[in-house]
Amino acid sequence: MKEEKKFREMIVGGLTVDPYTNTPIVLLKDPQGEDVVPIWIGFFEASAIATQLEKVKLARPMTHDLMKNILETLGVQVLRIEVTDLRENTYYALIHIEFDGHHYEIDSRPSDAIALALRVGAPIFVNEEVIEKSKRSESQPEEEKALDELLEQVDEESYKM
Repeated sequence: MKEEKKFREMIVGGLTVDPYTNTPIVLLKDPQGEDVVPIWIGFFEASAIATQLEKVKLARPMTHDLMKNILETLGVQVLRIEVTDLRENTYYALIHIEFDGHHYEIDSRPSDAIALALRVGAPIFVNEEVIEKSKRSESQPEEEKALDELLEQVDEESYKM
């Protein structure tokens, strides 16, 4: 029997930058504000997420807009995205789609899946095990303090959806 994984629905709480590496971070948080999952992402993906969060209209479609347009044209429905695993500081995600009565799971980087989900209005889910793995280790108090300070700096009102 296949073990059923538990997922929690999350929203994009905002974007920030790691002050040590200058790398963008997308913050997924549960709507009740209990947990935050920070995912370090690339600059292009951060730009794609930020333009959608800020409702910026561009003259030409970005890659994730193109993906959305292709899927809509073909009649493909994005059902949900799932952040499924965290291994060796790398997050994994699946995009669940429905096409012609069939369900498909597409492997994806979380940043691309999130950018697409924001464009099509699909819910974002994170595996409970990933939420636990992403929590800061108490054995690294300096890094924990730095991440806490970084998360406190995020202006949650700036990215309300």
